[in-house]
Amino acid sequence: MATILVTGAAGFIGSHTTDQLLAAGHKVVGVDNFRTGKAANLAEALRSGAFQFVEADVAAAGVLDAVVEEARPEAIIHLAALVSVQESIADPALNFSLNVLATQLVGEAARRHGVKRVVFASSAAVYGDATTLPLREDAEKRPISPYGAAKLASEALLLGHAASYGFTARCHRYFNVFGPRQDPASPYSGVISIFDRRFREGAAVTIFGDGQQTRDFISVHDVARANVRAATRAGLASGVVNICTGRATSLLDVARVFAAHYPQAGAPRHEPARAGDIVHSLGEATRAAAEMDFRADVPVADGLAELIRRGA
Repeated sequence: MATILVTGAAGFIGSHTTDQLLAAGHKVVGVDNFRTGKAANLAEALRSGAFQFVEADVAAAGVLDAVVEEARPEAIIHLAALVSVQESIADPALNFSLNVLATQLVGEAARRHGVKRVVFASSAAVYGDATTLPLREDAEKRPISPYGAAKLASEALLLGHAASYGFTARCHRYFNVFGPRQDPASPYSGVISIFDRRFREGAAVTIFGDGQQTRDFISVHDVARANVRAATRAGLASGVVNICTGRATSLLDVARVFAAHYPQAGAPRHEPARAGDIVHSLGEATRAAAEMDFRADVPVADGLAELIRRGA
């Protein structure tokens, strides 16, 4: 089986991707500096003899190149990033360093050491607050935050490297990922994990805006499966693809599911919408199905039920 290098391996998506790679029989070299990742997320992986962990910052000069030179992976799944829209607005220079420059280093390491495939964690944030839904991959890209702009720039960098140097780059535009190991205390966390914690504590949740905002929520189990497929399937061409369900769910609908299980929590509080937040987001999922034979399997209701069971 293949050797796969995963950056951000101790993170939310990275740890699930690592676990699925190991379950499929691959050798995994995981890299993380624990800026937002957690050692506890690697508990299952560390029990495997096929997992090697390197604590390092992939954005530091020379670090990733040395790791790739030693590991000689067939593929790199690049998930390490600054993932907060709000922090990208507060510190655009950090956003550029951790997102764009780090991706440049991934492309350089792939070029120098003969990596066959690179899978990149892009984002639906590249589309901005689009009015024509569902969003196809060829829709106009108008990011409304430094985070979205950095993801779009990183796609272009990586695809340019791939075309110039002969490896395959797959850019996955994740929509709203949720599931176990998403830290609700983190400023980077998604709305579902925050709702989950607040309802379990019996506290009222805060909704920014009127709650009619919609998202294409996708389970982290499905996202990890898409990453594994792109990293291990030969014959895929370079390109971008939405990783989504193609189904919209409002924030109020999510709140109602939790409220039904936690009636002791108060009614949601509404605060003004935040700068940079997208109102509606819905992906078109047909390209992933056609190119990768990938379809999201986990309904939102089932994913929410999993979180509620774990919190019980």
